[in-house]
Parts: sequence; structure tokens; C-alpha cells
Amino acid sequence: MKPPAGAKSPIKQPEPAAAESRTSPRSFPGRRPGMAETQSPSPTEGVAAGPARPAPPPKPLGNPGTDFKAGDHVVYPTHGVGQVQGIEAMSVAGTELKVIIVTFEENRMTLRVPLNKAASSGLRKLANTSMMGEALETLKGRARIKRTMWSRRAQEYEQKINSGDPVQIAEVVRDLHRNAGQPDQSFSERQIYELAMDRLAAEVAAIDGTDKNAAMNKLLEHLKQG
Repeated sequence: MKPPAGAKSPIKQPEPAAAESRTSPRSFPGRRPGMAETQSPSPTEGVAAGPARPAPPPKPLGNPGTDFKAGDHVVYPTHGVGQVQGIEAMSVAGTELKVIIVTFEENRMTLRVPLNKAASSGLRKLANTSMMGEALETLKGRARIKRTMWSRRAQEYEQKINSGDPVQIAEVVRDLHRNAGQPDQSFSERQIYELAMDRLAAEVAAIDGTDKNAAMNKLLEHLKQG
């Protein structure tokens, strides 16, 4: 039926656009419809770590024990030979703590070592006859100098000295010692050599009941036999 003359045709409303589905999968380059998104495993994923190897037990350096008493000569790794003045009780954070009082005459220093930490700190009594005998025999050996930069060797020598092990200290003395006719030591070599000699001589003197000069002469006699 035609509309009457002069009447306007009704305006046709546009159809609403389809709403975007929030559940439709997002498209990725190279992905086919319906393909599930996967993630590549990392190179170490699923690989079981092997059991950790236990650290080797520390090497006994002399007369072990915690029965320190006043008058005993002892060795602390980074300071050398000292003398026990006694064991005192200190109050730390409201807790009573027993400490070993050790004095180092040459350095004019006093060290307080907790009694329950004496072994782990490296504090020990003087080396026994067997251990010091091995150190003296080491002095007779041939120098073993690695072909590496001096800075690295110097670091290794310092670690040996601060280990408190008389055999390792003797190795430093042996390697840096110079006989007549050999090239002179550099300044830094001389410093490390004298420190190692001082540490070893101090312990020999304490064991033999002599002074440091007599102990150094003893060490030099063993070096001459090398």
C-alpha cells in the first residue's frame, strides 16, 4: 500500500554490530585456529641437581683442644703466636659468654675469642713435633714457583700465611728464599717472605723455648740444606 502523498518514508535504523567475543582466542602470527598456546621449557627445567659434596674436614694443625689456660702459647691464624692471659666471663646482650684473652706482645694487641668459637676461629695450641718436623723438612725442598702473574701468586702466599698452617707457611718461605748468586727479591716479595719467616720463627721459638733470632737461624740452616 503506497503512503499518502506528502508523507515521509520511515528512516531505516542500521543493525547493531556484533559484539566482540571475550572468550574467542587471540590470534598470533603463525598460529592456526584452535591451536593451544604452549611455552617452551627452560634448559634447566626438570633437571634434578646432584647431591652437594660435603666439605673435607679441616686438617689438624697441632694439639687440638679447648683446655686453654693462662700462660699457654697459642697460634691465631691471622696474628701468629700469642699468649693466653686467662679465661673470663663477659656479659653480651644479657647473656654470659666465656672468652679466651690472648695477647700479642709484638703487636701490642689483645684478642678476646669466645670459648665456644675457639676451634672454628682457628685458635690452636702450638704445633706438635710431627707437624713442625714436616714444616722444617719442607724448607729443604726445591722451590715451586708457578708461572702466573705476581699479583695472583702474592694472594696465594698471603692465604697460606693466614691459614696458620706451619707447613703452608714453610712453603712460602721456601719459594721466596734467595741464596747467594740468585736474583734479588722485589720489594713486595721481600715483605711477604719476611712475614712468613717471622710467623714460622715465632712458633719455632715458642716450641723450643728460645728467642726469635735463634729460631730464624735454625730455619736458615734448613733452607741451606735445600
